[in-house]
Parts: sequence; structure tokens; C-alpha cells
Amino acid sequence: MLAEVGKKTFWLNIEANLGITGTDCLVAVTDISERKKIEHDQNLANEDKEKRADELALAAKVFTHAREGILITDAKGIIIEVNDAFTEITGYSREDSCGENPRFLQSGRQSAEFYISMWQTISTTGEWYGEVWNKRKNGEVYPEILTICAVHNDAGELQNYLAMFGDISVMKSKIKKLGYIGQYDLLTNLPNRALLADRLTQAMLQCKRRQQSLVVVFLDLDGFKQINDIYGHHLGDELLIALSIRMKGALRKGDTLARFGGDEFVAVLTDLGKTEDCQSALERLLRAVSEPVAVGNVVLNTSASIGATLYPQDNGCADLLIRHAAQAMCVAKELGKNCYHLFDTAVDDAIKLQLDNLKTIRRALDQQQFVLHYQPKVNMRTGIVMGVEALIRWQHPERGLLNPFEFLPLIENNPMSIEMGEWVIDTALRQISQWQTIGLILPTGISVNIAAMQLQQPDFTDRLTRLLASHSDVEARYLELEVLETSALDDVIRVSNTMNDCMALGVIFSLDDFGTGYSSLTYLRRLPASLIKIDQSFVRDMLINVDDFSIVEGVIALAKSFKREVIAEGVETIEHGAALLQLGCELAQGYGIARPMPASDIPAWVSRWKPDISWQS
Repeated sequence: MLAEVGKKTFWLNIEANLGITGTDCLVAVTDISERKKIEHDQNLANEDKEKRADELALAAKVFTHAREGILITDAKGIIIEVNDAFTEITGYSREDSCGENPRFLQSGRQSAEFYISMWQTISTTGEWYGEVWNKRKNGEVYPEILTICAVHNDAGELQNYLAMFGDISVMKSKIKKLGYIGQYDLLTNLPNRALLADRLTQAMLQCKRRQQSLVVVFLDLDGFKQINDIYGHHLGDELLIALSIRMKGALRKGDTLARFGGDEFVAVLTDLGKTEDCQSALERLLRAVSEPVAVGNVVLNTSASIGATLYPQDNGCADLLIRHAAQAMCVAKELGKNCYHLFDTAVDDAIKLQLDNLKTIRRALDQQQFVLHYQPKVNMRTGIVMGVEALIRWQHPERGLLNPFEFLPLIENNPMSIEMGEWVIDTALRQISQWQTIGLILPTGISVNIAAMQLQQPDFTDRLTRLLASHSDVEARYLELEVLETSALDDVIRVSNTMNDCMALGVIFSLDDFGTGYSSLTYLRRLPASLIKIDQSFVRDMLINVDDFSIVEGVIALAKSFKREVIAEGVETIEHGAALLQLGCELAQGYGIARPMPASDIPAWVSRWKPDISWQS
């Protein structure tokens, strides 16, 4: 039992025995405090031993089954133990490693200074943590995260070094892949916008230092959306891959080709000496894209529109250079695609204005803002109104009625001029039909002007045939086509054949503005026109200019020699008419006879018009 005497506590053993008489008792008290203390200390020691055994068992389990490689060295750095993960990661067994210094694992990537610094840190702080590159038994170099700890005994003496490491090859690969994704297009493996911006900025700095030029190229595939719609996105992706390889092959090693997005690509061409070098590179890109591409079982014909700007001539930031190249690409696309256009501020402003004008005219055509006015053509001697010339006008919603010279030059040599020309023919045929219903039939009907570009279209005759067929109540002989002889007729023989084919349909031809071109006689001899129109510039001044009078006289004589009819335009006075009649020209038109007027005014004008009496004498 426990007993307390004063302030001390004792363990006592008490034994009591009854005497023989039964009335007396013998009690023996023994102090067993020392024995109890020894037993208590022994129990504590046993518990501590069990606890330490459990801890050692747990540590051994962790050591054996840890995913990290673990090695233990003695105080001199000689390996005394490694775990299974060490062997799995390095390829070295326990037998290979124990007794060795860990330096046999080094790859050689880190310098001697690196290891000196590492051991200085361990000596100072007792531990080191960082990334090293070691070498496996098979010679493969790999990255690892390494922790080294110095282990001391209770007396503070160095006993061991413990190193734990993990193979981070997979993590490094993922990080590298993420970095690649951040800088490269995964479909084409070309640089993306982010890497392009960096490379362009660096190239611009290099150009400044070397005083050289570079070119930013913006390329957009023509009709790529249609390919996707017809064949599907998978084939479209395959096409992008094939074209990327081609375009990259068309550039030099130091140039950059990036995928900007969708079917758009941007190239940075450096170390260019002359503009000609730039143009040569752009032509190579066009050829690379325009050659047929076999994708699966399909052969695709592609093309591209390319815009480019030169730095430092175009002295902007990287983003601005790309925008300017993109603007130039849009111009190339508007110009007909499959071509390139170099950015120039003044020129591009002019082209932009032209493109805006074309869009406005396009809208005007769609909204039927154009009308035809008609100028009568008469026989001055007989007084017969022979026909009218259709002259286009633009009923502009803001500027009022516009004359042809205010808008026709804007569509010269543009495909829209063909569409407008066909609209004029169609409207003229419809007008002939309307006049016929009210009994107004003019001997030569309506004449319309034909631009050289329209006349030289390979299918001009077919298109004219369809227009005539759509107005079957109108005889073709009431349609006259006026060919402006000063227009650029590239192939006179082909034009002549076209005219003969059209004349077989019943239409007639005249040569407009005769005498103003350098090849008047050639046209007169080789083109089967029935009528020659003397240009108004000669007629207007023939009464005051001897040379103009002689030209008019000569043209009339030529017409008679070639058995062609002749008509004079620009007759502004009675005197002009009289002079022309004296020279043998009876057909005329001009302000002195009538100004162009709306179709609704023609019937009344025809019914009341009479020639000047002096012309009939």
C-alpha cells in the first residue's frame, strides 16, 4: 500500500498474524518503495522499447515501400543502405550501390562549383533541396528533385546523410508540352500568335541593329470555308497541314511561318536587301499554295490572297505591321484573289476609296438606282427619228442624277462593268418592247455602248443570246451595239469573230468615237461594223477649226469608201447640221437636236420633232 509520512510517500508491505491465544496480533511492516521503483522503471523501459520498435518497424516500412528513392550514407558519405525505389529509378541494385560514394550517379551536367555550393549549404543548414540531373545505370540522363539531410546523434555528432529523390522526367515532359502548347499550333506544329509576336519583336530589334529590312506577310486561303463545307473539317485540317509544309519549304531557314488562326498564316521574312527579294518570296508562297494538293482520294486546287508590309519603311509596332499586312491582304482579295499586294499608305488609301466606291455601286445596282436616258438619233434631211442611244444615269439618293463620267470610270476593267453592261442591254430590250406596245417602232431601235472588256468575254455571244431570248417579242435588229474603238481590244480577230456571231443573231454594230484612236483604219477594215460614229470632239469644233473640219470630211469619205453608214454626234447648232449635210452626212445626234431624256418623254418628242427647214432645202 501507499503511505504518506510527512511529505514523503512510501510503498509498504504489511503482514499480520494472530497469536496462539487469539487475542494478540503480530504485524510486520516492510518498506518496498525501492523495489516498486525498480519495477516501475522496468515497465517504462519496456514500453519505450516497444514504442521504439514500432517506430523502427514503421520507418523500415516507409523506407522499403516509399515511391521516392532513398539512400543512407555514413558520416563519410559512403552508401550503407538503399531502398527498392532507388533501384527502380537508377537501375542500380543494393549490391551495386552499398560501399560506394553517391557521386557515381552524377551525369556531368552540373559543374563542380554546383556541388561545392550544395555541400556548403548542407554543412551550414543541415539540409539541401533542389533539382539535379543524374544518370541511370543504362546511361540515360534524367532530372530529379533531391533532398539531402544531415543526421546527428544525441551528442550532436554527425552520424549519417539521408538522401531522398524523385524522378521528374514525366513532369518535365508535361511542362515542356504545356510550354509547346502555349507557343505552337498543335495542328500544323507552326508557331502560334504568341510565339509569332515574340519572334517579330526580336526580328524588328535585330533589323534596327543591322540596319536591314524585314517583311511581314499575311496569307489567307481563298475558298477554304467552301472546302470545309463540302469535304468536312477533317479533310480541311489535312489540307492545312499539307499547305503548311509546302509554305514552310518555300521560305528560308531563318524565316518564321506562323498559323494566325483558321486559314490565316503570317510569315516574317528577315535579312531582305531589296523589294525584289520580297516579291520573289511572295511569288514562291503563291506557287506553293496554288499547286494541286492530294488529300486522301481528293485532289484540291487552292489559292491564296497575300498582303505584305516592309519594315522599317512601314515604321510601326509589331501589331500594327500585322494589321497593315492584313489590310493589304484584303486588297489582294478584292483585286481578284490568288495574288499579293504590298502595303502603301497613299496607294492603299486610294485603293480603299476605290473599293468603297465599288461597294457603293454594287449596292446601287442591287437597289435599282440606275436608269437609262435616251438621246434621239435622226436623219436631218428626211426628218425621220431613226432610233435612240441609251445613256446610263445614276439616280443617287443623296447627290441626285449623276452622269456616266462620274461613276463609269470607277468600274472600268472591273467585272462589275460586265454586269452593268448586261443590265443596260436587258433594260434597253425591255424598253423596246414597251414602246412597241404603244405603237412606237424606231427603224434602228436602241443603241447601247459595249465596253471592250465585256465584248471580249469568251461567252459574250451566249450571254447575248440568252438576253435576246428573254425578250422574244423584240427583233434583234432593233438592238445596236456601239463599240468604243479606243478601248483596249486585245485580239481584233477574235473580236471580229464575236461580232460576226452576234450579227448572225440579227443585232448590228457601230464603231463609236471614230477618229480618236490610233488604229481607226485597222478597226474600220477588220471589224464588221455597219455604222461609223464621228466623235463629237471633231464635230463640235469643225466650224472654227480647219483641222477638225478636214477630219470630219475624211471620216465621211472613208465611210463611203468602205460602204459604211456614218452618223455624227455632238451636233449642237443648226449650222453644224447644215455643214454635215453638205459633206454627205445625214444622220446625227446632239444637244442641237435633243438632250438625253427619260424613256417616258421619248414618244411625245418623236411625235412633235421636225428638222430645221434649212436642212431640207
